[in-house]
Amino acid sequence: MSAIPPAEMTLDELREELAPRIAANAVFDGWGERALGDAADAIDIPPARARLVFPRDTDMIDAWFAWIDREMESRNPPAEMAPLKVRDRIRRLILSRLDIERPQREAVRRALAKLALPLNLPIAARLGWRTADRMWRLAGDGATDLNHYTKRATLAGIYATTLTIWLDDDSGGQAETMAFLDRRIDGVMRFERAKERLKPDPDRHFSPARFLGRLRYPDR
Repeated sequence: MSAIPPAEMTLDELREELAPRIAANAVFDGWGERALGDAADAIDIPPARARLVFPRDTDMIDAWFAWIDREMESRNPPAEMAPLKVRDRIRRLILSRLDIERPQREAVRRALAKLALPLNLPIAARLGWRTADRMWRLAGDGATDLNHYTKRATLAGIYATTLTIWLDDDSGGQAETMAFLDRRIDGVMRFERAKERLKPDPDRHFSPARFLGRLRYPDR
């Protein structure tokens, strides 16, 4: 936690300080006024100031997910990621994120239930995209074309479905979650390889320049 006294923190600093504390309380109390108030009491700031930081309950979830993303990045430095294949980088990042969330697994369940409300679906989509984008950047992806979007949409789906398995996984070492994740990643990799094989060969398509060139210099 920060060395700055809470009374002297900016709202952004309080947001980072409060987010994991609220999550710890949300395990028991859900994402609402009580969890926020207990977190505020723990660092001795008025609940009204804490509510100023988080005007909506979904703002608390947003801040906690952002905190998890930062923790995920700190646990996976570039020097350790570089030797890995891309699929292994993605696998490591997802499992790392789940490991960070494990102590507050019930808070994750409650957060997803709140984000599943129709009014909150746009927020849920934005948070899922943000996490997928963070993972791809940490994995070294620099795509700027259509692949930029398809990769993130695909990864957001993989992470979301893996999360639902993880929430109810009581197998030893969470083997069911890891097996599910590996199947999903393998499926995506097979699809990407098939897509590469089916990519049109430019040499087999009509090219006006090549056609005119052959008229000028016919084969002998």
